[in-house]
Parts: sequence; C-alpha cells; structure tokens
Amino acid sequence: MRSLLSLIPYFKKYKKKLLLGFIFILFSIGANSLYPLVIGAAVDDLSKGTHRYSLLVYALTGIGLIIFSGIFLFLIRQNIIVVSREIENDLRHDFFSHLQYLSRSFYNTRSTGDIMAHATNDISNVRNFVGPGVMYSFQTLTRTLMTLFILFSLSPSVTLLALLPLPFMSYIVYKVGKLTFSRSRKVYEIFSDLTSKSQEIFSGIRVVKSYVREEFETNEFDRISFDYQKKNLKLAKVQSFSFPMMFLLTSLSIIIVIYYGGNKVIEGSLSIGNISSFIIYLGQLTWPMIAFGWIINLVQRAAPSMQRLLNITNIKPDIADNEFTDSGIKESDIKGDIEFRNVSFRYPLSGNFVLKNINLRIRKGTTLGIIGQTGSGKSTLINLIPRIWDATEGNIFIDGYDIKKIPLNVLRNSIGIVPQESFLFSDTIEKNISYSAGTFSEVNRQDVISNSRIAGLYKDVNNFPDKFDTVLGERGITLSGGQKQRTSIARAIYKKPEILILDDSLSAVDTNTEEEILQELKKIMTDRTSIIISHRISTIKNANNIIVLSNSVIKEEGTHNELVSLGGIYSDIYKKQLLEEEIKDF
Repeated sequence: MRSLLSLIPYFKKYKKKLLLGFIFILFSIGANSLYPLVIGAAVDDLSKGTHRYSLLVYALTGIGLIIFSGIFLFLIRQNIIVVSREIENDLRHDFFSHLQYLSRSFYNTRSTGDIMAHATNDISNVRNFVGPGVMYSFQTLTRTLMTLFILFSLSPSVTLLALLPLPFMSYIVYKVGKLTFSRSRKVYEIFSDLTSKSQEIFSGIRVVKSYVREEFETNEFDRISFDYQKKNLKLAKVQSFSFPMMFLLTSLSIIIVIYYGGNKVIEGSLSIGNISSFIIYLGQLTWPMIAFGWIINLVQRAAPSMQRLLNITNIKPDIADNEFTDSGIKESDIKGDIEFRNVSFRYPLSGNFVLKNINLRIRKGTTLGIIGQTGSGKSTLINLIPRIWDATEGNIFIDGYDIKKIPLNVLRNSIGIVPQESFLFSDTIEKNISYSAGTFSEVNRQDVISNSRIAGLYKDVNNFPDKFDTVLGERGITLSGGQKQRTSIARAIYKKPEILILDDSLSAVDTNTEEEILQELKKIMTDRTSIIISHRISTIKNANNIIVLSNSVIKEEGTHNELVSLGGIYSDIYKKQLLEEEIKDF
C-alpha cells in the first residue's frame, strides 16, 4: 500500500481535472438517485388512476434525469479516465527514461522480457487503480451513501433485510479477486518467460536456422505457451464463479423486498411505488457492492506492481554525475590527451582483476593500437574511458581532468565508439549513420555521404535501390557483417569526435578494404586521438604506439618495429600472421 503513495505527485499534477471529475460524480449520481423516486411516484399515480398528462410529465422528468446523469457521466470519464491515461503515459515515460540512465551492471542481471513485462503489465495495473480504481471508489461511496439515505427514509426495516445479501457479494468478489490476483501473478511470470523466449529467438534467428533448431525452438515455445494457457484457464475458472453468485444474491435481495415490502403495502405503511423504487435502488446498489470487492483487488494488484516499478526506479545508476562533477567543463575543453594512472579493474561480484596496474599515456592526435589474446582485457580497457565501467582502483585523466569530474554527457559526446558487435536500428541507413548527432532533424545528407565514403560503405549503399533511404531489418540483419561494421564506423565519425575508438571493428572486412578505411580515417583524425583494438597486426602496425595486453597487464609497449625487434609476444603474433598470409597466397 505504501508504494501507491508515490503516485501522489502524479495526482497533484492533474488535481484540477480530478477535482472536476469528483464534482461531476456528485451531479451524475444525484440525478441518478432521483430517478427511482420519479418512477415510484409514477407507479403510485397509475394505481390511483392518473391522467395521460401526468404520465408525460413523469416520462419527461425521468428522461431529463437520465440525460443529465449521462452527460455528467461522460464528463467524469473525460476527466478521471483521461487523467489515468495521462498518468500512465507519465509513468511509462519516467520508467523508460530511468532505464536509459541505468548502468551496464543492471542490464547484466535483468532479462529483456522481464523489463518489458514491467513496462506493460505493471504499468497497466497501476493505471487501472489510478483511473477505474479512484473513479469507482468515489462513485461507489457517493452512490451508496445517497441510496442508503433514501432507502432508510422510505423504510428502515425493509432496507436492513434487503441489504443482508449484498455484503456477501462484496466478500465473494474480494475472495475471488484474491484468488484471481495470486493466479494472475503466475500468469504474469509465465508471460515474462514467454516474452523473453520470443525476443531471444527472434534476435538469434540466424543461429536457430544455421543449426536447424526450428522444430526444437517451436516445441520449447509451445511448452511455455501451453503452460501460459493452463494458468490463464485456471484464472478464468475462478473469475467465472463470481458472476452467477452476484446474480443469485441480487435476486435474493429483490425477493426479500417483494415479500417483506409487499406485507408493508398490505399493512398500508408503504405504497406500490415505494416497492418499485426499492427494486430500482437495489439494482443501483448491486454495482457498488461488486465494486467494493473489485476496488480492493485493483489495489492489491496495483500495490505490488508499483513496488516492482519502484524497485527499478529507485535504483541509482552506478555511473552518473555527482557532487564531484565539474559543470564548468565543456566539450570544447576536451582535446583527447588520455592518461591511465595505476588503473585496475574487476567486474562486480568477481574476485579476479581483469586489468591490473595499468599506466598508459595516449597523447592528443596520436593513434594507439591494442592487441592481445581473447580475455586479456582489451575491450574492458577502452570501456573505462567513456565510463561504461568505472575503474576499481586508480584514475583516468583526459586533458588533465579526472574523468569522474567531467559531466557524463560532455565525456561521451567527445568520444566515438565502434563496438565489437555492431548494433543497427530498424530504420534507414541515413538515420543509422546520423544517429550519433543526437537529433534526426539536423541530418546533413552530404556529411552522411562523405562519412560513408571514409568508412568504405558508399559503393555498397549506392547499389541499393533506395540508397541511403534503405530501411534495415532488425539489428541491421539485411546487411552483411562487414557492411554493418562500416555503417557503425560511419556513425561514429559522423559526430566528429575528439576521441575515436575502434574495438576490433574491421574484423569483417578484407585487408585491402581495411587499409583504405584506415588511410581515410587517418586524414580526418589529424589532431584527434584514435584507439584501435585488433587481432590483426596489419590493422595497428602504423599506430604511433602499440600495447600488448596479456594476463591483465601491459606486457609490451612500443612502435611496430620496436616490438618486432623485441622478439616477444607481438613478434610471435606477427610471424604467425605473416606465415598465414604466405600460405593463403600460395
């Protein structure tokens, strides 16, 4: 329940609309509560032998009250239900926005399906409380009080007897709702598994097809889907019990009114019109009695859903601006001089250091090449620069500034990264390249073309029917591995970064294309800093400085010629790759 208190700021934002909605509820229910009295009066006049004119007055009055009530019912929904949708939108925006700022460690422990389920099911549960829950709470309370006041004024004894079955209705709805909630939670858990499975298979469809695992994955999906169906059927069985019980209890109340109220009519203390009004009022009380239990269930669903959302939105990013951040540092202050001082790093929940005591200087305008066996910490090293991860020990400086003091947006806007796995969006090639600029409204087609030439992509794109307006499939599946890498390179250099990092991002292109790209990059990165990770010596041999990572430390450092003459790890890799080239040419 406490979790729902966090919705108060959202309610305050729309307090005027909510207040109007509550006022409209009073008008709507007030008119609706007078309607049975008009019908009762009409019945009494009929029993006495009234004129047609009187019946017309009663009919017009009844229609007027219904129209009046209906108009305000419309206005209620236009305010309270619309507010619930606006709050839902705000919640979804805040939730999604917060997810954007959470650190890598969060996503390492959460599945995509689970996060998507929070953004759909949980937010929907909260919206049902904010809209129908709040609206029906006030409506139910107002209608119940008004109806009971009128019924007791007609006949306290008949009212008490007629109301006896109705609390049982609320209890049944509550109990059924409790069962519904527990089974709904199981449905939610399976739905999360189903979403995760679907997302995983569609993302990895190439692997599924290449290993001919379609039938296996279909069977796995069917198994989870069948479990989802079974749990939904169990939920439906519980829900189907409530409606027959409601009709039974409602009918019982009407029978009590007819029997005991009929006796009162015989005695002369009540009129037939009063009995007619009683029956209509009982009909009007049926929904409030159901709503009491239903509202409790809405709260029971919304509270844990809101708590699950808060469990995420209350997480503070591990990496963010803080009190030590110097807001005076601008992008123009970043030139690209990088220094690692006694830097060590280990991943959360890991006891082993991936990097140990790294001391390294990358001067502005130079190129650093990094090579080493798989798992030596190459990608981890470059991920420390834009603060994808923070160093466990030691400090990193850019142009003399500790990177933890540089505002995060300034730091990352100064760096262009081409990761190992190129990720492209399901959009046009132009928008994928210009994505790094921050906004599509500022796309410069000439820059897109020139950067695609530098990345060696232009010839390929020019052969596509729609050229740069070609829409890519999910994750760029319609492009080859080399085309995806070159698109990622074009995207990184489109933003004109002071620091360019290529994380083994030329592995899918041939050596000739690689040489052409590197020569073009050298031209545009003049006076800017470049860091290139590669398994191929040919990619990094012209770098100003090269480091060899092994067992989490820098084992060797120097130029290409210096490292070859050293006769160590780098020299062995070089000789091996030369031999492979000779064998391939032979």
